[in-house]
Amino acid sequence: MNRLKEKYLNEVVPSLKEKYSYKTIMEVPKLEKIVVNMGVGDATTNSKLLDAAVADLTAITGQKPIVTKAKKSIAGFHVREGQSIGCKVTLRGDSMYNFMDKLISIGLPRVRDFRGISPKAFDGRGNYTLGIKEQLIFSEIEYDNIVKVRGMDIVFVTTAKSNQEAYDLLSELGMPFRK
Repeated sequence: MNRLKEKYLNEVVPSLKEKYSYKTIMEVPKLEKIVVNMGVGDATTNSKLLDAAVADLTAITGQKPIVTKAKKSIAGFHVREGQSIGCKVTLRGDSMYNFMDKLISIGLPRVRDFRGISPKAFDGRGNYTLGIKEQLIFSEIEYDNIVKVRGMDIVFVTTAKSNQEAYDLLSELGMPFRK
């Protein structure tokens, strides 16, 4: 069993159950899924950039991403409806816990001048969004094979009802929030 999943079941659940005085284990908030999204705005001019982004995201998450398409045309960005403009991966179960473990223990410490992640990026419904400026922080990406340095958004979707519950859940799982 995964190290982070074990920690959740053995340490986080009892701790949160006691703190918020939940009656059953089913009330305790849990991590539902992690969505990793990589926008490739340059794909409008060069479609090879999208292939490189898909390859990077596959290496990072270990799962094949789906290509996202534009919902409507925006002339200012030279984007037409239905045009491929990014890729995303939805992680659940063990692969979700493996990715989060890798992000916390290997990825985030490799960010330059890292002092913790902002505790202000919750959406009010218990979900947390983390923006990363470059894909180089993951050990699977080789610097020499990079076509272009690009960032990504990582969304942690939880079953928490409030920002405070989600904050407590994620910090107990080991997310390095700024004090």
